[in-house]
Amino acid sequence: MLLLAAVALPGPARAQDRAALQAACWPASALAAVPGENSPVRSNKRVRVPSIDGMGGAGASKVPAGVVRRVALPPGKKLIALTFDLCETPGEVAGYEGGIVDYLRAQKVKATFFAGGHWMASHGARTQQLISDPLFEIGTHGWAHRNTRRLRGTELRQEILAPSVAYATARAELSQAQCATPWRAALSSIPQKPSLIRFPFGSCNAEGLQAVADAGMIAIQWDFASGDPAPGQSAGAIANVMLRHARPGSIIVAHANGRGYHTAEALPIAIPALRAKGFEFVTVSELLAAGTPVMAETCYDARPGDTDGYDLLTGRAPPAIDVWKAKTHVRSGPTVPP
Repeated sequence: MLLLAAVALPGPARAQDRAALQAACWPASALAAVPGENSPVRSNKRVRVPSIDGMGGAGASKVPAGVVRRVALPPGKKLIALTFDLCETPGEVAGYEGGIVDYLRAQKVKATFFAGGHWMASHGARTQQLISDPLFEIGTHGWAHRNTRRLRGTELRQEILAPSVAYATARAELSQAQCATPWRAALSSIPQKPSLIRFPFGSCNAEGLQAVADAGMIAIQWDFASGDPAPGQSAGAIANVMLRHARPGSIIVAHANGRGYHTAEALPIAIPALRAKGFEFVTVSELLAAGTPVMAETCYDARPGDTDGYDLLTGRAPPAIDVWKAKTHVRSGPTVPP
């Protein structure tokens, strides 16, 4: 399939090697949630945007310009993909919701994390832990969570491509660590660069989509949102949204950056119930490999055009923008598009 040119899926043996690599580099106590780590904090530390010279252009013939909303599966397959955004903007250090990750690991639930470049630069050890975990895959989510519809030229390419440099840096540092020396085979199963990207705010235009396609990456949206950026969205309400709207091939968006309010409490409600309905959790790449991607020509939340409102905001979004984002999700509702 054309879309899968950039996707590599590790086999069971490689997954075991990656688990051993992770165990060699971090004891269980180092992987576990740390009190207070989930809360975003203000920071004046400047994070330099890495050079993107020489990046992009190689994948233009492999990946079409468009965005994946869900995957059409063969009859009888009940696969769904949980995805968690890790957004961070300049002037802050966003959170890491270890409670979410701890639960996914304990229950052997696969998931895809879409990490911003700024977030990866601020959370080096956590990034390495995620990329080494055989349950998870990492996609990117913009460098500084800027609205790519407001960017052009070099700024647009930086927002799209610089996160891959942050990922490569984390991977390289892991590969050079002494604990990783006995597990070189496991390192080879960790992708050299991410193949998936989610646009900040779930908002894009033709220029941004073409830049992603030129980089050989696949743009991933969702077919319904958990609504977790809204502080008033309770754990029960989030779980109810997931149970009502999940269908085979669904891609569900939530957050794990300190703004996934009540998601950690919602997952122990929703995941057992979804499994009881026969659903199996897979990464986005595994979902793509299992069926036919349902593509759209542009990005939207629940209906075409509903994310265009972010154009009213500046390209450099402050942390408070998540409040506006939450209101958008609540207003539009987690409906399932045609």
